Amino acid sequence: MRLELALFIVMSGLFVLSLTIGPVAVPAMDSLRALFDTSYGALTLVMQEIRLPRAILAILVGAGLGLAGAAMQGYLRNPLAEPGLIGVSGSAALGAVLAIQTGMFAASSLGLPLSALAGALVGVFLVMTLAGPRGGSLTLILAGIAISALAGALTSLVLNLSPNPFAANEIVFWMMGSLADRSMTHVWLALPFVLIGACVIAITGRGLDALTLGEDAAQTMGINLFRLRLLLVFGTAAIVGGTTAVAGAIGFVGLVVPHILRPLVGARPSRLLWASAIGGAIMVQVADIAVRLILPERDLKLGVVTALVGAPLFLHLIYKTRKDLP
Repeated sequence: MRLELALFIVMSGLFVLSLTIGPVAVPAMDSLRALFDTSYGALTLVMQEIRLPRAILAILVGAGLGLAGAAMQGYLRNPLAEPGLIGVSGSAALGAVLAIQTGMFAASSLGLPLSALAGALVGVFLVMTLAGPRGGSLTLILAGIAISALAGALTSLVLNLSPNPFAANEIVFWMMGSLADRSMTHVWLALPFVLIGACVIAITGRGLDALTLGEDAAQTMGINLFRLRLLLVFGTAAIVGGTTAVAGAIGFVGLVVPHILRPLVGARPSRLLWASAIGGAIMVQVADIAVRLILPERDLKLGVVTALVGAPLFLHLIYKTRKDLP
């Protein structure tokens, strides 16, 4: 519990810091007071409609991706696994790209996130259909890779055939991931999916702990592997679909955070779930704060920052894994 408490304190401090950082230099205490005091006028509007939703989404997106990443790594017993492995993020991105290309996102503020959620649902349906009720973890991975490849190919096709250069530009920037210009509408849209996914994954802790002994041992202990896989895929799909719908494609959070925290929890998957959720929130908060401090006039994208941090750690993980091989 000490680790989770320390991480929670850091996350809370970053949340307050996130609320006080913006393009206009305003004293931190004035910014925080403006959240509850309407006499600050325009500052109150900025705090309640711009900074607060952004800070909440940073926690929501990071916690969801960190939790989903820890769950996938625990189920597949592979530190290189991450939430996008089951193809949901790619299919969600394809749904959003189609909304941008067809102009649906311009007709309604919810057009883009709802299209992304629809893409995620289609993706998880296809993955589960391909994997089948009796398929193992390897079949699930192969199905996810196939759907990711198909979604990526279709996304590239849409970009290639787009007659509108502005739509193509919008697609590229959206796929980089960002929390800028989000409102409480986006928070309320993503929140139920992330909460439902988290609750579903939470009940898999015992099964994930049992899987560390192997599938045969887990079945001997009474773990229903098909039910466990179904819960994990559904929970991960709900989280990834909801977060991708409002923030775009943000990678490496679900890969890097569980890997960093695993030695600190005794390699217990059930405990790693919640530590990774808080750790993921911290990583996205730090990245989002960095976005606002580094080249603020150039609109640096959140997904770019997480990739710049996560890619070197990913390469280190690959090197370490190779070195540990007999």
